[in-house]
Formats: sequence, structure tokens, C-alpha cells
Amino acid sequence: MIRKIMKYANGYKRYTLFATIMVFIAVLCSIIPYFFVYQIINPLITGTGISIEAAVSRIVLILVFLALNFALYLGGLSLSHIAAFNILANIRKYIQKKLEGLPLGIIQDKGVGRLKKLVVDDVESLELLLAHAIPEGFGNLLVPLCIFIALILIDWKLALLTIITVPIGLWAVSCMTKTGFDRMENYYRSAQVMNSTIIEYVNGMEVVKIFNKDGESYKRYQNDVKAYRDFTLDWYKACWPWMALYAGIFACPAFFSLPFGAMLVLHGYSTLSDLILVLCLSFGLGTPLLKAIRFIPSLAQVGRKLDEIENTVNEKSLICSDKPYSGRNDDIVFDHVSFSYGQDEVIKDVSFNIRQGETVAFVGESGAGKSTLAKLIVHYYDVSKGHITIGGQDITDMSLEALNERISFVSQEQFLFNTSIKENIRIGKPGASDEEVLEAAEKAQCLDFISRFEYGMDTMAGDSGTKLSGGERQRISIARAILKDAPIVVLDEATAFADPENEEKMEKAISEVVRNKTLIVIAHRISSIRNADCIYVIENGRITGNGRHEDLLRTNETYSRLWKISQESIAWNVKNREVER
Repeated sequence: MIRKIMKYANGYKRYTLFATIMVFIAVLCSIIPYFFVYQIINPLITGTGISIEAAVSRIVLILVFLALNFALYLGGLSLSHIAAFNILANIRKYIQKKLEGLPLGIIQDKGVGRLKKLVVDDVESLELLLAHAIPEGFGNLLVPLCIFIALILIDWKLALLTIITVPIGLWAVSCMTKTGFDRMENYYRSAQVMNSTIIEYVNGMEVVKIFNKDGESYKRYQNDVKAYRDFTLDWYKACWPWMALYAGIFACPAFFSLPFGAMLVLHGYSTLSDLILVLCLSFGLGTPLLKAIRFIPSLAQVGRKLDEIENTVNEKSLICSDKPYSGRNDDIVFDHVSFSYGQDEVIKDVSFNIRQGETVAFVGESGAGKSTLAKLIVHYYDVSKGHITIGGQDITDMSLEALNERISFVSQEQFLFNTSIKENIRIGKPGASDEEVLEAAEKAQCLDFISRFEYGMDTMAGDSGTKLSGGERQRISIARAILKDAPIVVLDEATAFADPENEEKMEKAISEVVRNKTLIVIAHRISSIRNADCIYVIENGRITGNGRHEDLLRTNETYSRLWKISQESIAWNVKNREVER
């Protein structure tokens, strides 16, 4: 697992190595003072005596080594943190690179919450392993080994009496670890359920209040929080006895060496001086072991999170090349295209041609596959079968940059960054002048609401564009498309947020986008696409009819029914407006 994470270290492996060495020496420096304590105590106990000068010199040496311990430990942890945060940066860069290569549709399917947790929370949790567990864990494990060798050289009998506490303590640690691992899955599962419930409860607070679901919603919230508490306490309670056992044993390394060592001294098998030295050094045995052991649970958790990070982003990358666009024109061809979400096939053997300059619409019931077809055109996903070409060039045979230069995609959900309205529009053409941005905003019918703001075009849009209404955000996205001026325009229910007052302005804005362009429209209002050059009727991922509006009314039952529903909806809206007046 450490080898797996070190592959992200690049040039910072040596920092971690040096940090481990420095921490090891630092821990040794914390043990050596026990030897000087022995040199002070032994003469007093054996009756040989010690001069004040000798005692003072030993005290000074103790202070020197304690100072070295502090300095080396600090230096080691400084190096380990430098390595740790650079490795975390490399992991985040790796995630970014993998995400950039994934189909955009898959990224959207994963969801913002999951990706935020992955990039921020899960990666940050690795800091404990990199900055502390590796240097401190290994450093503190090596020191007891050195102490044991020293004890063997002093008196092997006393050494064995001292070291016998270690396997007992390690047995308790293994029992705690096994017990903890058996319950870890339930702990993580309950934590995920609780987090999801809390987010749902907070986000749905308005609905809960309006429909008087406080009791039912709070009961679920309360139950999931209690379940998390119970699983956590169950985990801790199962581990606490073993923790108390090994902590007590490691904290008292003289448990066997003091009584049985005294017997060996009384019977002449060991000397009193050796026993005193062994006892002094043994007190430096427990603390490093306790420090090293405390990182064992974190190693398991970090390994799990690293696997989750890699499993999340290690999906099949989007098929594309680095070639520029070399097509003959802007004709779009779907050649026996099929596409599946997992095992669910949603687009089934679809073929059609869209000639340059044509206006084409997709209509169908919700879930029929209209938006999926639009997303396949802009290469949100790779198709399962078949080919999509623009101007005769397969979209997988060009770079995403080249494809994006050919297409403007305006969906019903547009994201605005927390920067000025001007800069949000300029995203459509990063090198555009202020005059070009202003012209695009005017054509998109944005100036009427922009003029209401004190700072006009320099007004901040807010997080995700919260300072603007849905329709206003939509017009900003249309201004981007106007500024981009791509030859192909895809409108995926672009007027979904338009209210009656703004609908006319939205239509005018869209007319500026599509002027002299190849246009693909996914519309929920059939009346808005009745003049399209060709209308495709989509049912269950298949094309069941195509033609102009009048032809489909006569020949296609599904289209006729959708048209009837659309007309009834318009009539209902007209009546509503009359009632409001």
C-alpha cells in the first residue's frame, strides 16, 4: 500500500526517506538520556558515589540530546509534510488528468458531491499517512529493535525478561486490529447513509415544511444519526479492552524484568549494575511502540480510501485524438449508432443525416433518448456501436478542442462562475474584446436585466449564478453561444426556464445564435419547432418517424398525440393568463 502511494511521490521520495531517518535519530536521542540517568543512579545505588561535576555533565548531556530530539523531530516532520502535500498535489493532478480524459457524461453521472469528497476529503485524509505514519511509524519501530540489541549485549537474560512484554502487547494489537476491521465496513456504511440523509434533509427542508413531513423526515434523520452512533460505539467498545491491554503492557516494560531480574541478581546470575541499566533503557521501549501502533488503524483507512480514489477515476477514457478538424463541411451523420448506460441500451441502431444549414428537431416523450442523442453529438459519451461524423470526419478522430470549436451546446442547465457577468459571457470566446462581449449580450436580450444592476456587466454572478434567475442564466449561456459563433448549434430544451414574459426575448436571443447555422433542437414545446426542415420522432431510443410537421401529423401517431398535448397545454396557459388579468 505504501509502495502504491509512493508512485505519486515523483522527486519527493527522498524527502520521506530523509524524514524517516531524522525521526529515527530523533527517537534515539530521546533514548540515550536514559543511559546518562543510569550513570547517575548506578553509583548512588552501588555505593561508589559520583562527583558533582560528573553529575552536572550528565545532566547537560541529557538536555543536549533532548534538544537534538526536538530539533531532529521537527526537521523530520517538516520534510515529511513538504513531501506529503506535494504528493497530495500530485494525486489531485492525477485525478484531474483522469477526469479530463473521461466522458463528460460519466463525470456528470458521478455527481458533484462524490467528486468533491474524492478530490478534497479523501485525498486530504492521506496526509496523516504521508506526513506522520510513514516517518513516525517506521522511526519508532526501528528504535525498539536497537534497544533490544543493546539489551542483549548487556545481559541476554534480562533482555529476554524485558522483551517478553512486546509479543504480548503485539498480540493484543492484532486482536484489536482484527476486531476493528470486522466492524469497519458497518461503520463506513452507516457514515455514508447518515451523510446522505443529512444532505437530503437539509436540501428538502422547504418541502418538509410545506407538506408537514417534519415528523417523518426527522425520524429518519434521527434513526440514521443514532445508527451511526451505535456502529461507532460498537466499534470502539470492541477495541477498547485490547487498547487498554497493550497500552498498559507497553507502558510498563519492567513488568517482568524488575521482579525476576532482582531474583537473578540475588542468585548471582546477573549484576545489579546491569539490572539498573536494563531497567533504565527499558523505559525507552514502550513509548516508541505506542506511537508506532497508533498509526495502524489509519493505515487501513488510508488504503481503503486510496483504492476508492483510483477505482472511481479508473474508467475507460473518452476515445479521441489530437488531430484538428479536417471535415469537408458541417454535415452530421449518425451511422447505426447505439449507446448504453451500463447494461441499459438507451439509443438503439439510430441512423440519420443532417445537412449543413438545416434545422432539425428531436421530439418524444421524457426518457425517450432525445437529450442523449444531443450529448452524443458533442461527444459527452463514446457510442457503443456505430459512428458519428461531422463533414465526413469521425468525432473520435479529432481532438475535443477541434470538436468544441465546431459546436455550441446550450442545455437547459447552465453553470455560471462566481465572477462578473462579462467574464461569464467571455467564456464563449476567451480572447473577445469588451465590445464583442457587449454585442453578444445585446443580441441575447441580456441588457434589460443587466442594466438593473449597479455595476452592470461587472456585476458578480454569485456562486453558480445565484444572483440571476433561471431564465437570465439561460440568456447568459445563449450570449456565450453567440460570442462563440460556432457553425453547429445544439439546443437541448434551451427555453426550459423561460416564463411567459421572457419567452419572446428568449426566442429572439436564440434566433441570433442559429442564424446561418446547422441547428439541432431538442424541444418540449413542439410549436417552437414546427417549421424545422426535418423532425425526428424518438421512442425508446429509436427513430419511429421523420419528416416535416404537416407530414408527421398525418403519418405518425406518436407525433400527432404529442402535438395535441402541446396545443392543449398552450390553451391552458392562455386561459391561465386571462384569469390572472
